[in-house]
Amino acid sequence: MREGNEMELSAYFKSVLEQDRSPVVLCDLKHAIVYMNPAAAKRYAKQGGGALQGRSLLGCHTPKANELIERVVAWFGQSPDHNLMYTFRNDEENKDVYMVALRDESGGLIGYYEKHEYRDRETMDLYDFKP
Repeated sequence: MREGNEMELSAYFKSVLEQDRSPVVLCDLKHAIVYMNPAAAKRYAKQGGGALQGRSLLGCHTPKANELIERVVAWFGQSPDHNLMYTFRNDEENKDVYMVALRDESGGLIGYYEKHEYRDRETMDLYDFKP
């Protein structure tokens, strides 16, 4: 990648996250929330929404959940091939939740994020250009 394109590319990545309809919460290895997309801020509004950025994710979970989060992060650190962990099923919302490793260009673990995958069929019309 050319040096000048790195900043431009980060704007594209941020836009992808900003437009995602599913919550995305990025954390560093100390469990500090470094980013929440608008869908995550809305979903976690009762817990503080966007104001949670900079705070520990561990403060939002039970001790048992925190133990599991720590175990997953340790597993991510064991191998660059350890990148995805299925963590929760929500039948009411018909979704699965995962923890996903975040890695730097050399493959080193730099954090993780929470990924929600909804299984409902899309209700939007195909190629609906109406505003």
